[in-house]
Amino acid sequence: MLKGLWKAILSSSLLATMCCFPSVVLVLFGLSSVSAAASLSDTLYWGGEGWAWFRPTLLAVSAATLALGVVLHFRRSGVCTLEEAVRQRRAIVNTTLLAFSVATTLYLIVNYVVLTEAGIAVGLPWESSRFWTK
Repeated sequence: MLKGLWKAILSSSLLATMCCFPSVVLVLFGLSSVSAAASLSDTLYWGGEGWAWFRPTLLAVSAATLALGVVLHFRRSGVCTLEEAVRQRRAIVNTTLLAFSVATTLYLIVNYVVLTEAGIAVGLPWESSRFWTK
């Protein structure tokens, strides 16, 4: 039963990192030059050249994906009516807060630590993104 909730948490966290993840993958597999991949990630992350909508939309879709995953998790566990949701409100609130906290923490770790180090390892100019070495 928790397998579906973990899928929602992991997929929403991975979806939220799609502003930087493609750049690392493209350079890693030799499908892009380092400068083109750095430009792509800068454009998607900072919203340059008409892409200001991308990152907020990505984060909103990630949050919606997680919310849908939490709803489906409780529907599968038998919370299908409003009366049942009121009876189970403590479990619903606690699980929802935990799921959003874990997804946010996972996003921060993957995006700002794992992808930063992977990007630096493949040659992307992200040394200034290391907040822990300043």
